Amino acid sequence: MKRIEIRESLPSDIASIEKIYPDAFPEEDLLPLVRELLQEPPFVLSLVGIIDTSVVGHVIFTTCGIAEATEKVALLGPLAVVTDWQRQGIGSAIVHAGLQRLQKSGVMQICVLGDPAYYGRLGFAPEVGVAPPYPLPQEWHGAWQSIQLRSASPPIHGTLCVPQPWRQPALWAP
Repeated sequence: MKRIEIRESLPSDIASIEKIYPDAFPEEDLLPLVRELLQEPPFVLSLVGIIDTSVVGHVIFTTCGIAEATEKVALLGPLAVVTDWQRQGIGSAIVHAGLQRLQKSGVMQICVLGDPAYYGRLGFAPEVGVAPPYPLPQEWHGAWQSIQLRSASPPIHGTLCVPQPWRQPALWAP
């Protein structure tokens, strides 16, 4: 793999970011969510992966709360890599960079609703203590996962409280 630069996204990256999602997920329209999340800077960590001068990957981490707890948690997603650059470690590199930044900022745990085979390789495991903001279909329960960023911390329990862009039940259902 060529050397990848990972940094926080800039306003000048928006056009490139908006091309990644339809390329990576042609059957899903994630752009409205991405656009809305990018308008929430205090709650969002948006990272891009750049090779040469091209943005080839993007991830968003949204700071959230837990209804019954005080710990800082975040929600990972969406994550996308340009089709021509998939399966080369770019998504993993961007996610790991985000995990490091969030750990330094005091986030205790990251949750994700995604493919267990993919996120399991990154250290995520099925989540049982933190409930998603909306009920998930039974077939998706293995897709609700998390990773602890502070191993000495006791498990977190409660319901994930998400900011407005994530308060769309359709994002949590097939």
